[in-house]
Amino acid sequence: MAGAAGRDTSLPVTQMPGVSFPVEVIDGMPVVAAPEEIDAANAAGLRAALLDAASHRKGTLVVDMSRTRFCDSSGLNVLVRAHRRAQTEGGEVLLVICAAAVLRLLALTGIDRVIPQFASLDEALAQAPEPATRPPQPAS
Repeated sequence: MAGAAGRDTSLPVTQMPGVSFPVEVIDGMPVVAAPEEIDAANAAGLRAALLDAASHRKGTLVVDMSRTRFCDSSGLNVLVRAHRRAQTEGGEVLLVICAAAVLRLLALTGIDRVIPQFASLDEALAQAPEPATRPPQPAS
């Protein structure tokens, strides 16, 4: 199946049981799809999905918040913590945000200067670093 910009999205989609944050791997990049609202009621689910996404590839991951219209402080906390965790592994969290209210919230809190934001999933994937290749191990 072809996804955004003709990308091969035939890789399996991992869904956390009982959580509405599917994790899809596109061109080797984990992408977490966020719902319309992120708040105290579902922030733990977002955290679990981000941890799941990080297990696919250490470092950078994308949070697709293109459908998200509301995010409270618990959601922001989860995003900042995920970004810090990714940075310790040499990566970062990339956010896809379309809603003016969410963009404004990130600007007011200063998070827009800490976590990179993009208007589309294609833009975020284009800016994502290539997966690091492991050098060949010497034969023992």
